[in-house]
Amino acid sequence: MATAASMPLIAELDDIIKNGAPTRRAQILRKVTGLFQADSDRLDETQTSVFDDVFVRLIEHVDARELAQFSAILSEIGMAPRETVRQLAFHDDASIAAPVLTRSNRLSEQHLIEITNTLGQQHLLAISARRTLNEKLTDALIRRGDVNVTNALARNGGARFSECGYATLVGRAERDESLMEKLGLRLDIPARVLRELLAMATDVVRARFLTATRPVMHEGSQTPMAISVVPPAPIDYAQAISEVVTLNRAGKLSDSVVNRFAVKDRYANVVAALSFMSEVKIEVIESLMKSDRLYGLIVACKASRLSWSTTTMIIRNRPECPPVTQRELEQGLEVFDALLLSVAQWTIRFGSAAIAAEKHRAATAVA
Repeated sequence: MATAASMPLIAELDDIIKNGAPTRRAQILRKVTGLFQADSDRLDETQTSVFDDVFVRLIEHVDARELAQFSAILSEIGMAPRETVRQLAFHDDASIAAPVLTRSNRLSEQHLIEITNTLGQQHLLAISARRTLNEKLTDALIRRGDVNVTNALARNGGARFSECGYATLVGRAERDESLMEKLGLRLDIPARVLRELLAMATDVVRARFLTATRPVMHEGSQTPMAISVVPPAPIDYAQAISEVVTLNRAGKLSDSVVNRFAVKDRYANVVAALSFMSEVKIEVIESLMKSDRLYGLIVACKASRLSWSTTTMIIRNRPECPPVTQRELEQGLEVFDALLLSVAQWTIRFGSAAIAAEKHRAATAVA
């Protein structure tokens, strides 16, 4: 049993601390850590507390490099000793504190708020990367955090913001284009906040929104999942383009016609119509139709003088795309209403060059 096996180590601990060389202290820390790791999934809180006593006495006498490695190990263990984790988290050296601040589940909300209110920006940055953060924590982080902290929070899909938190972030985004872009990509951003961001965004930022990708977040994950898929066969748009040109010559290429294309799942015709009406290349529209974000497609629809009803129909009937949520549609309507026609047309034409360059880079990489 781990606790019984650890008793000889505890017995010799006082002598090591008093008389042992630094290398010997590091060795005993590594030895006890290995012992704990081996049995951590079978220990209860009482048994874990035995290791807690050992670790707490050792960590005051081990150098920073060893402690940083130790912190990284404990940060991944669900039953890590609580007091040890707490002392590591409150350590003045951010390289020691960061692993447990970012990953350990043994820190209470109160611990994290206290650290946020008292320690340095690197500690706050580590907390900002936690898998989940509630409104109380993000409010505290925003109050004290610098530009790196606020950008990290905006990028963290597991962070939740209060109305006050969002208002503060939007205010700072006026002076920070990088923060503005990150906020605009959030899945949970309220529609009215998104509208505020679009109103203050520069033309260049709006154009960059076309090519910015939004991570696909999965439960229990902080990072986008890499999904390997077989690329679909290329679509021949020749007939669809011919039909669209014919309709235009006859004065019949209208909002209602594009709406019917979408309702009847005539995907090629929708793409061809948007390309013709917005005056950008087919591959640009195709890219926007397949994007995990709606912003670029909405801009293309606005630039094509389509109604929101038709835009919604196009969004809902994209093949091989997941259903959109009500929140995404609400955000989309805010974007659509906020965009002037001239701004939408300039954005789609300016941004299309970036999209084409992106596709070229991807094709070159594959080749």
